[in-house]
Amino acid sequence: MAAPETGGAMNLSLGKIRLPLSGFDLEVDLELTADRTGIFGPSGAGKTSLLETIAGLREATCHEIRFNGTSFHDLPVRRRRIGYVPQDDSLFPNLDVRRNLLYGRRAEAQNPRFSLERVTQFLAIASLLARDVRQLSRGERQRVTLGRALLSEPRLLLLDEPLTGLDRELRDPILEQLRELPNEFDLPMLYVTHDRAEAIALCDEVLLIERGKITGRGAPRELLKD
Repeated sequence: MAAPETGGAMNLSLGKIRLPLSGFDLEVDLELTADRTGIFGPSGAGKTSLLETIAGLREATCHEIRFNGTSFHDLPVRRRRIGYVPQDDSLFPNLDVRRNLLYGRRAEAQNPRFSLERVTQFLAIASLLARDVRQLSRGERQRVTLGRALLSEPRLLLLDEPLTGLDRELRDPILEQLRELPNEFDLPMLYVTHDRAEAIALCDEVLLIERGKITGRGAPRELLKD
């Protein structure tokens, strides 16, 4: 089965996903259409497990996932064309910034929208290409991790609390880049967070999740005002 070949607007169907977790089951059945969709909830609520299921890193017991009309059923992780930014940046310490960025690039990559030059300029990391990643600041590491995901030419971007642990001085510039990213790269994204301010600043729509269940859905300013 072919992987999705176009990005653009979000149309992600999560049909009857069920995944047993410790103490409860993750159960999700909905369709997402907002290009900047947030998943908001406390630690241990199932947010990361939901991202991993969409990415193909976890296998739900019963599910149907479709992105822009293409079923992910039996589709290998790499062919789903999903960019995944985990909480841990997981950069390779034995590779410099350039080689870390290019590590996940597909051999057939040719979309100029995701060129090394464009991605590094957008993220303001072009001057870091020759640097040892062990010499990078926490904010620089996070931008390199995001760049690596973009250079894989994804059709959907999943971000799992990418700003956790950053102080405001480091967080605000990255938050601004994330706000512009869907328009710059024609790329919808799912953004996991437990920070209300981040969700309000970044997302068009937010899902509330508690103990594996979606308990609310709506515009972040209204949904998270209390």
